[in-house]
Amino acid sequence: MDLARLEQVTGLKFHNRKLFQQAFTHTSFAHEKKATGVHPDNERLEFLGDAVLELAVSEYLFQRYPKMSEGDLTRTRARVVCEASLASFAKELGFGEHVRLGKGEEMTGGRSRPSLLADVFEAFIGALFLDSGLEQVKKFLERVVFPKVNSDWLKNMLDAKSQLQEVVQQGRLGTLEYRIVETRGPAHDRHFVVEVCLDQKPIGKGTGRSKKEAEQRAASEALARWRT
Repeated sequence: MDLARLEQVTGLKFHNRKLFQQAFTHTSFAHEKKATGVHPDNERLEFLGDAVLELAVSEYLFQRYPKMSEGDLTRTRARVVCEASLASFAKELGFGEHVRLGKGEEMTGGRSRPSLLADVFEAFIGALFLDSGLEQVKKFLERVVFPKVNSDWLKNMLDAKSQLQEVVQQGRLGTLEYRIVETRGPAHDRHFVVEVCLDQKPIGKGTGRSKKEAEQRAASEALARWRT
């Protein structure tokens, strides 16, 4: 990975470069390199970045739309921080080319997978928060994310489940079903793995801290495969 290039693309100056190296290290790479030394993956930074994004986006929407109701603010925030949105931001910045992947993940197209790109974007935000603080995160989002958050963009960013349902119904392709295939972690930090199936055939998989989040990510992956 080229950290100097990342600094150019993002318009940032990294202080603790190891944090950003970690942000772009997928679990598959860390696992393969375990025998050669410590290569921490980006999952903890992803966890932190998710929370930082929620806060920064919430504050922006609260200030930007003073007449918007609590329910509409919540739905709008969900569209901004959903997998499809975060993956598109990461793709525009070329984050995929910098991710350190294991050989298997590389061979199966992980570098362009929406769920992986969204996770990397969250991990990057987590690293930026630790490296430079919340104000720097806000400045970055003001350049990269917030200019895109307008009425037209929001209309296009329907939740992934709704989009997938629409595609299936319009094409009369069959019946969608969401299944929990795995539950990870202790009760206070539960992660769900959900598979979306079309007429019993798996077409997407997603992981989230709630069943709804995992379902959205599974639908996003299914849509991404459909569009490629």
